[in-house]
Amino acid sequence: MTQCYCAVVMSHYTLPQAQKLADDQGLVLMTTVAMPVFSKQNETRSKGILLGVVGTDVPVKELLKTIPKYKLGIHGYAFAITNNGYILTHPELRPLYEEGKKRRKPNYSSVDLSEVEWEDRDDVLRNAMVNRKTGKFSMEVKKTVEKGKRVLVMTNDYYYTDIKGTPFSLGVALSRGHGKYFFRGNVTIEEGLHDLEHPDVSLADEWSYCNTDLHPEHRQMTQLEAIKLYLTGKEPLLQCDKELIQEVLFDAVVSAPIEAYWTSLALNKSENSDKGVEVAFLGTRTGLSRINLFVGPEQLTNQDFLTAEDKENIFNADHFPLWFRRAAEQIPGSFVYSIPFSPETENKSNKSNVVTASTAIQLLDDRKSPVVAAVGIQMKLEFFQRKFWTASRQCASLDGRCSISCDDEAINCYLIDNNGFILVSEDNEQTGYFFGEAEGAVMSKLLTMGSFKRITLYDYQAMCRTNRDSSDSAHSLLDPYNAFFAAVKWIMTELVLFLVEFNLCSWWHSDLTAKAQRQKQTLEPCDTEYPAFVSERTIKETMGNIACDDCFKSFVIQQIPSSNLFMVVVDNECKCDSVSPITMEPIEIRYNESLKCERLKSQKIRRRPESCHGFHPEENARECGGVLGLSAKPTLVLLPLLLTIFSR
Repeated sequence: MTQCYCAVVMSHYTLPQAQKLADDQGLVLMTTVAMPVFSKQNETRSKGILLGVVGTDVPVKELLKTIPKYKLGIHGYAFAITNNGYILTHPELRPLYEEGKKRRKPNYSSVDLSEVEWEDRDDVLRNAMVNRKTGKFSMEVKKTVEKGKRVLVMTNDYYYTDIKGTPFSLGVALSRGHGKYFFRGNVTIEEGLHDLEHPDVSLADEWSYCNTDLHPEHRQMTQLEAIKLYLTGKEPLLQCDKELIQEVLFDAVVSAPIEAYWTSLALNKSENSDKGVEVAFLGTRTGLSRINLFVGPEQLTNQDFLTAEDKENIFNADHFPLWFRRAAEQIPGSFVYSIPFSPETENKSNKSNVVTASTAIQLLDDRKSPVVAAVGIQMKLEFFQRKFWTASRQCASLDGRCSISCDDEAINCYLIDNNGFILVSEDNEQTGYFFGEAEGAVMSKLLTMGSFKRITLYDYQAMCRTNRDSSDSAHSLLDPYNAFFAAVKWIMTELVLFLVEFNLCSWWHSDLTAKAQRQKQTLEPCDTEYPAFVSERTIKETMGNIACDDCFKSFVIQQIPSSNLFMVVVDNECKCDSVSPITMEPIEIRYNESLKCERLKSQKIRRRPESCHGFHPEENARECGGVLGLSAKPTLVLLPLLLTIFSR
């Protein structure tokens, strides 16, 4: 019998696979590049004998290093998909989930582009990329940050094209207002290196200022070391981004005076006598960071802030720091305050004990006004709350006495941010909660009046808790292999129990034990829907009354100037217990039979690779097709079905 093989001309690429490289790196996404090796001897040339396959695994993060992040702007990003629409890399791809330790999601390698760019409901962007077209597409998007608790609404311009010789298509997203303009300045190499080598200066580790992977002797260098050797001419073989290096040298020189300002504040103990402000930081668009500690490293409340462990707040290959991105969306000159959400909590209380405040730095050019940097501080939550209560007791009256203050038991005072999360409350347990959970009636009224608006978001990569036996009972009939192994497992369990206990009681009740074990809850992939809330910037002050069961509940909300904060004063004497709290808990989307049918009718477009050739002109087609027909044995077909029936 002679076999013929399809001679695949192009290399073979696979979707990302999560592999554990080392204990310190954990699970790393990899993509495989492989191609077949055929015999080229003259006597076997026409038979297409496959000798083997050669390939290599490439970490996806290495591909991200080739993206010039500084050119994409604060919210810009690049992504790639396969010919079937599945994601190779995307900032919103979440292949792992945590339940004690990081685990791979069952469907992590088959996440479709429409599941992360879900605003593209007509699949205009997705289908164009699957069809390997080149073009541009624009749409309004809702990007979530801080694990989906906050949302940024913006307009993205998408540019896409195919990657020649591969089944991949590349897309680049640029947010309007960012990424189109940047500031370029010139400084000498000497003064640039002098300020760049300051101990409080660091560069983005995952950015490629110089390519240190080409030569083995360069691979142990840091980016700063490589830049220094490149500029001094000691390593002519180094390939570096001249434009990026020139810009980062300029940023180092321009931002150097802030170090002296921070030092003067640290020496002036009266400014920070109780050490409430712990860290001051600055970041520029070129990935340069400056960090100044006002307390010792061991005294920091948040030890992970601005370190590699806190990936949200440092420059990464696919995103700018969170405090940078949020500050860029605020009105120029205003600060954005927030309490970082602790990763240990689940949508409820926020146990973080710090407050972060940051603001964007823009050039004084009204036509273009690019954001060139962001600066901020992190302080103790207790220090921030104490400052608020002190300010709330200060009145403008002549005698200095307040006719009403937050100390009165008749009212409750809150300080909330533009997403409705509580920073200050008279009940410290409410800190970090969503305001709608504490004052559902007031939040509902604010939504009706337009002071806040609700935005519905979707998560198509969620994990929901479900029972193991909650699936359809017909599933076991559709999967005979699972039924066969389940039957073998059941028989072995019964045998072990019988030999250990050796009594009829254990045999009689073993089925109940098995059923109880099947009720254990597990995490399964699911789709969820949940709300997010954003304040209306144009509304500075609002007051109103809420009709409750037997009273009227009054409230006042006022925006605090030059910030994203609002002070809310609520009548405490009138209770609105009949109004349910407003939560941000996600709701699992249940697909009924009709909706399932609709989804099946609208299957996503998939496309076969165009460069796979099933025929080679030098192969002898007469030697193909000699394989005998396959026939299934009735016994092998019926055995799993019989085992399934008797195991029920």
